[in-house]
Amino acid sequence: MTPTIQLKSSHLYFPQEIVTEIFGEIIYAYVTYVEDQKRILVTPVSSVWFTKMYEPKQFMLKARNLKGDRTVAIHELLIDNDLDAADRDLEYEMVQRTNLIKIKVA
Repeated sequence: MTPTIQLKSSHLYFPQEIVTEIFGEIIYAYVTYVEDQKRILVTPVSSVWFTKMYEPKQFMLKARNLKGDRTVAIHELLIDNDLDAADRDLEYEMVQRTNLIKIKVA
């Protein structure tokens, strides 16, 4: 079964499987919204290339439970880009080579 990324109360909710695979021990992420792709891009702060291509904001991955699930509060990003903040499961693509998560939001 594929792990699900969810939007809950203006937070991106990442299951432990994705956290381990993409972030490892890193607890900060770069996040940006790319309007022409209608995608939120998320990557660990160790991805230096990301800051050269985008102007991301840095967010903390907050622990949610003992399993290792983590959340990122993106309320400001949703408001600034007039995005639907309704709680839901989100379609996403992971690019392991660059530790990038592309999350479809429209």
